[in-house]
Amino acid sequence: MQRIPGGRSTALSRLQAGVLAGTLAAGLVGAPAFAADLDVAGRRVPEQLSAGSHALVLNGAGVRTKIVVKVYVASLYVTTKSHDAAALINSTEPRRIRLQLLRDVDSKSLDEALQEGLRDNTPKAELAAMKAPADQLAGMIADIGALKEGDVVDLDFDARGVTGSHNGKQRGRIDSPDFARALLRVWLGEKPAQASLKKALLGN
Repeated sequence: MQRIPGGRSTALSRLQAGVLAGTLAAGLVGAPAFAADLDVAGRRVPEQLSAGSHALVLNGAGVRTKIVVKVYVASLYVTTKSHDAAALINSTEPRRIRLQLLRDVDSKSLDEALQEGLRDNTPKAELAAMKAPADQLAGMIADIGALKEGDVVDLDFDARGVTGSHNGKQRGRIDSPDFARALLRVWLGEKPAQASLKKALLGN
């Protein structure tokens, strides 16, 4: 019988390749399937984030528009998804509102928009009692300064209050559960900044 040069090594290589392919295939069976990140108005919206030791999942995301101008992409992250606005507002679990700027916005305009949202969704007596934390919010936003297209503002809510961050850097902490709930109502309350955005944040 004529010997084929390199035949044995070639056969061995094919065998090894087959074993490797089978091993990889077996490893993929039952592996968790990770959902792809969303693209909203050209911004990447992760399906998952972490807040300290807590894993957060995307509840919903949408675009905030002012007349016809797109201002930011807002996304809501929670520990457990829900379509119930009141339950999300009153939860003591970690939640995050992320704002991804689609245009330049000066800090005064952002503060005015948030303060207007607070007035629209908070009874006057309650709002008056929240003057100190509302002033803290204004100071936090002033400290951030002018926001540029592409900037990211995170508002992390927990049982004790809310923490604000800009491009990953913490900018301030407001320890007031009542104010934290009031601030969430800017997007999820009865008179939200934008009804269609509230619907999107609730995953509807």
